[in-house]
Amino acid sequence: MRRRFSVYFGLLACLVGAVLLALSLGTESISFRAAFSDSQSVDSVILFTARLPRTLMAVVAGAGLAAVGVAFQALLRNPLAEPYVLGVSGGAALGATLALVAGVGAVTAFGVSFVPVFALLGGLGATALVYAIARAGGEVSGTAIILAGVIVNAVASALITFVKSIVSASKAQELLFWLMGFLDVPSTAELASTALWASVGVAVLLRDAGRLNILALGRLPAQHLGVEVQRLERRVVLASSVCIAAIVSVTGLIGFVGLIVPHVTRRLLGPDHRHVLPGSLILGAGTLVACDVVARVSFLWLGTEPPVGAVTALIGGPLFLWILRQKRNGPAR
Repeated sequence: MRRRFSVYFGLLACLVGAVLLALSLGTESISFRAAFSDSQSVDSVILFTARLPRTLMAVVAGAGLAAVGVAFQALLRNPLAEPYVLGVSGGAALGATLALVAGVGAVTAFGVSFVPVFALLGGLGATALVYAIARAGGEVSGTAIILAGVIVNAVASALITFVKSIVSASKAQELLFWLMGFLDVPSTAELASTALWASVGVAVLLRDAGRLNILALGRLPAQHLGVEVQRLERRVVLASSVCIAAIVSVTGLIGFVGLIVPHVTRRLLGPDHRHVLPGSLILGAGTLVACDVVARVSFLWLGTEPPVGAVTALIGGPLFLWILRQKRNGPAR
């Protein structure tokens, strides 16, 4: 308990530090004293209308991606599973692509752009399709869900490629930037709606953390121990899909957070999902905020900014290879 408390404290300290860095660094230097003392100052405008909403979106997105990564790895009993394995990302990306091509990117309703709405509908539709394909083969299993997700993602990717090939160069560039994953300044409505849907999904996953521990023993042992496996799988899949679709609809495709963070958290807190899930929420939020800081400040001298999805891939890829090597070499020591 003392060690876990220390780990949680360390993770929270890292998250707070990353948030403070995100609020402090950018194209313009600001003074926190001026920002809090004068609401009309440039410092206040930059802090509260630009950096704070963007940082909060990074917190929500990072926490949600990491939590869903934990749930999928437990549900599918596959350490390589990650949030986009279900086909949600492909469906959400296709929905956003169609919205951008249709020219409704600037249209809003209640302060929310239609692009996130289309992406959310696409993600939820892809989830329903994945589940229907998996169920068509008989009993729904983790393997069937993975295969159905691969199929749906492949079809969605092909459709997106076809759309990009027939639109103008400027529109194709806009689609490419979105598909690479970005963190922009969200509107209050976008931030609130994303946080709401992500929180609902994460709350369901936290409620089922103990059952995920039992499910790790296998479907039959879990059933013998009183777990309604099919209901649990449907609940986790739906909650994860709602969470990911809401995040992807605003941020685009940000990879590796949901793959790497659960592995790191298990090394720190052990395999118990009742601790891995909350730990991953904190670490995932801090990780994406830190990657966003890197994306913002690394190319200031060029006056440009890479998508945060590119940063997470550059950092997450080598880190995941290192984790795999450590696991492979572990038993031989």
